[in-house]
Amino acid sequence: MADTRVVWSKKVPEIYGKLDEIDKIIAGRLDTTLLELVKLRASVLNGCAFCVDLHTRRALQEGETQQRLFLVPTWVEAEGIFTDVERAALALTDEMTRMGEHGVSDEVYGAAAEHFDDERLAALMSAIAMINLYNRLAVTSHLHPRRR
Repeated sequence: MADTRVVWSKKVPEIYGKLDEIDKIIAGRLDTTLLELVKLRASVLNGCAFCVDLHTRRALQEGETQQRLFLVPTWVEAEGIFTDVERAALALTDEMTRMGEHGVSDEVYGAAAEHFDDERLAALMSAIAMINLYNRLAVTSHLHPRRR
């Protein structure tokens, strides 16, 4: 059976364009490597193969190492691999992505707030929310990475 799901970005390109504008604002406030790690982590948690592929490739293009990318799914156990700033951002990513009934704990929020000023923390929170939106749209649309 052919996949007949709507590819959202092709049917409402105006929305995609506005989201892209937001992404550019966020990117102007956060380190590119950190941003790609956060996007990769949320995409792993959400099971979005399209976005895992996309953000892994982008991170590699930005000079990220294979080892660190391989360890993003197990970042908690990968002590010494990620900086304290990255670990705080990844913890916030985990809790915002898995929010459920419990929200984001004061401990995780506080750790992120220690490493980011208010503007950068707001940008980080926005980046996490945005990648979760993209993941949900891609998974619902059945977007899949192409074999290379």
